Parts: sequence; structure tokens; C-alpha cells
Amino acid sequence: MGVYQELVDRGLIAQVTNEEEIRELVDNGKAVFYIGFDPTADSLHVGHFMALCLMKRLQMAGNKPIALIGGGTAYIGDPSGRTDMRSMMTPETIQHNCDCFKKQMSRFIDFSDGKALMVNNADWLLGLNYVDVLREVGACFSVNNMLRAECYKQRMEKGLSFLEFNYMIMQSYDFYALYQKYGCNMQFGGDDQWSNMLGGTELIRKKLGRDAYAMTINLLLNSEGKKMGKTQSGAVWLDEKKKYPYDFFQYWRNVDDADVIKCLKMLTFLPLDEIAQYERLEGSEINRAKEILAFEVTKLIHGEQEAAKCLDAARAVFAGGGVSGDMPTTILTEDAFTDEKISVIELLVAGALAPSRGEARRLIQQGGISIDDVKITDFNTYYEKDAFADGIVVRKGKKVFHRYIIK
Repeated sequence: MGVYQELVDRGLIAQVTNEEEIRELVDNGKAVFYIGFDPTADSLHVGHFMALCLMKRLQMAGNKPIALIGGGTAYIGDPSGRTDMRSMMTPETIQHNCDCFKKQMSRFIDFSDGKALMVNNADWLLGLNYVDVLREVGACFSVNNMLRAECYKQRMEKGLSFLEFNYMIMQSYDFYALYQKYGCNMQFGGDDQWSNMLGGTELIRKKLGRDAYAMTINLLLNSEGKKMGKTQSGAVWLDEKKKYPYDFFQYWRNVDDADVIKCLKMLTFLPLDEIAQYERLEGSEINRAKEILAFEVTKLIHGEQEAAKCLDAARAVFAGGGVSGDMPTTILTEDAFTDEKISVIELLVAGALAPSRGEARRLIQQGGISIDDVKITDFNTYYEKDAFADGIVVRKGKKVFHRYIIK
């Protein structure tokens, strides 16, 4: 099976231009392709991980990836999927985020000996002359066509700034610059980027008289229809300092039954015939597939040793085996206690199990909090400092566990 057909079978491909040409390039290791990553935070998240998996698959087949860090486009902000304008970031914040991205990407992609490139579009975008851009690039774009793009149509009612309106032109220019500098002949991205990507292929055709290709990947959705990696508490980060490996493992262990096979196909490197065996599992047996998914994804992000520790810890907790040393832990200091006591509300906020005191009260009132297997119904419950000598375990809902100890 060719790599392109494998992408199809794994459910990754959403839209392509010139499918036969793309298939030939990809299957024969002739694709020099790029995926863009806008540094809007200091860590990659699960949405980025999908793109990194795609890059790794294609690199393993002999193709050359270019990881494009959007240090320049971050000054503008992508309107796709947004209901309002992004907050403006300082140049220092943008550079810090770019540095964090580079470190994390190197875990997945082999950048040695020119096998892959990592570039920053600030290198060419920030030096452009505005009038030159209008004359040389802007003239290639139809405003009528741009306004028909989904990313702009969604924002027209609430308001679209002229700054954001330029994002499509800047992303298109990226493809144009990468084609000239590095021979990049293909762009990949989420299916919400289709209009921007077509802009790049058209710019290359009009300015250089050459063909370039674009392919979007399906955005992985969970059962609630949200982009995978987004939860009520925010993104699922790849940085272990922002998301404990155990919590990361549990996120995948607890995916909806209907999503587990889709996730195995898109986010792991297990053979499709092996995944097909898990597809036949029913009832409680599906938990076996969830464990495999959680282990495989955690292994890719945090390493096999950490994944094994998370698996053992999860099994111990769900089997009633007591407190695991690998459970997410908050260390309380003397300052956390008032008169040698701390309230359950303060505990939930300190361990980030609730973002606010009000949310902590709501969780308790709804019966969502247990401490050492005792359900808490009174948010005026307090715990003496001595109770934390051996640690206590707070359970939020059925599947989130957190340990508290005193330093």
C-alpha cells in the first residue's frame, strides 16, 4: 500500500488539489511539504500533534517536511475558527513561543542532515515593504473570492478587521516564499485552512507559472463536535509542565467509545490490520482499545517509560489499589492553611480542579467531588493539616484523580 492510500484509509484526507499528482509525489518521496504552526502559546497542543503525526508518516516515506513557525503571521492572527480578534502579542512573547515550539517538534521530526527544515516566516514577512506587497502580491487576489472564503464569512457579522483580512495574503506568500527558497511543492493543513491554501497555489501559478499542490487533513472531532484537544478547561497541551503525563494519559483513556478507533487510526502508528481487530471489540472490551490508545499516544509525547508508569498508575487507581505515586500531585505549603485548616474549596482551586471558588461550589453541590472515597456535599468542609501527612486523594467526577500532600 502506498503512503497516500494509507492516509486515505486512516481517514486523514479531507480535500486535495490534483489528487493523482499528489499521490505520485507522496508515494515516491518527492514531496517537499510544509505545515504552519502559529505560536499563539508556549506549548504545542493535541491539535498540532495531528499535524506532527502526518509529517512523521510522510518523512518515513522519504518526503521532506518543512515546519513553518509563524513568527510573522502571529503579528496578524488567523481569523479561522474565531468569533473575535486574537489578542495582540509582543515580539518578545512571540519569540519565546517560537523557541518552545522548536524544542517540542524535535521530539517527532528528524531535522538532522537536512532531512527536514524548521523555518520562521518572520524571516521574510517582517522585511516586506507594504507598497511592494500591494503591487506584487495583492494584485493577484480577488476581494470577491476572498469574501466567499468560509474563514471570512463566519466573521462578517461580528466584524472582521482589515488586519485579519490580510492573513490569507500572508499565508499565501509563505507558500510562494518557501517554493522559491526550498523547492516546497506542497502544503498541508487543517480543513479550515482550505481557502488560504488555495490562495498560495494560485499565487505560485500566477507569479511563477508553476504548479504547487495543497491537501487538508480532517480535523479530529470528539463526540461533542469540538476540535480534539479542547476541553472545558482549555487545550490539551503537549508540555508536561502544562499537562501532567498522567492527566494526558487519562484524557485519551477516557475518549468516547465512538471515537477510539478513529483516534487509533489518526494518531498512532499501529498497523491498520491490528486496529481492525480492536474495531470488533464491544461493550466493556472497548476499554482495552482505549488503554492501547492512551499508551501509544502518551509514548509518542512523553516516552515509553512515562507511558508505562501512567498505565500502571491508572490501573492501580481504577482497581482500587490506593494512591499512585504517578498521580498528579499538589504540594501544599504552610501558607495554604489558616488556623491549621484548609477548606475543600481552597483545595480544588489550589489543585486546578476548579478554576474559581464559584466553580468549586458548583462541583460540590452537584455531587462531583469525593475525598478519599467519601462524597463531599458541604462546601464548608475543612481538613486539618495533619490529614495531609500521608496525602489525600480528591476525585472529580468518575475519572479525574488528584493527590494533595504537605511539604
